Amino acid sequence: MQAGHATREQVMAWLDEVADPEIPVISVVDLGIVRDVAFDGDECVVTITPTYSGCPAMQVIAESVTAELNKHGIAKVRLATRLAPAWTTDWMSDAGKAALKRYGIAPPAQQAIDISGLSRRLAPEPDVACPHCGSMHTALVSQFGSTACKALYKCLDCREPFDYFKSH
Repeated sequence: MQAGHATREQVMAWLDEVADPEIPVISVVDLGIVRDVAFDGDECVVTITPTYSGCPAMQVIAESVTAELNKHGIAKVRLATRLAPAWTTDWMSDAGKAALKRYGIAPPAQQAIDISGLSRRLAPEPDVACPHCGSMHTALVSQFGSTACKALYKCLDCREPFDYFKSH
């Protein structure tokens, strides 16, 4: 029997309401952190992968996932952290990428890995569109933005700075 008679699809829908603590406009599901949901008797097992192995937000994410499922009547929640394969921006949903853009963060501009699954960069420097005006006339300011997963860019047309969610 599944925990509280919930289905995997219901649990995924509930987890889609859990916002990433560093970028609150994108859910942990749209970000691709939630890898799997399964049931082990009356326990709901949620498999998660951090965006970085030392991601400081993972404790908050774990607490938020547990709280969201408890709110929906699932009393027993176990989080399983899976580090391999490593998280990639390729796991982000199209809805998540669109939410980033609306928020003023340029989403990843390229695929991070090739289709064979090998970790190989496809292009050294992507063409990054400004999330404010859409211009491709942008420049990298710093490889390090407001968080480790973002770089700082500026638009040479509208002159606005913006974060770019790096492909990795």
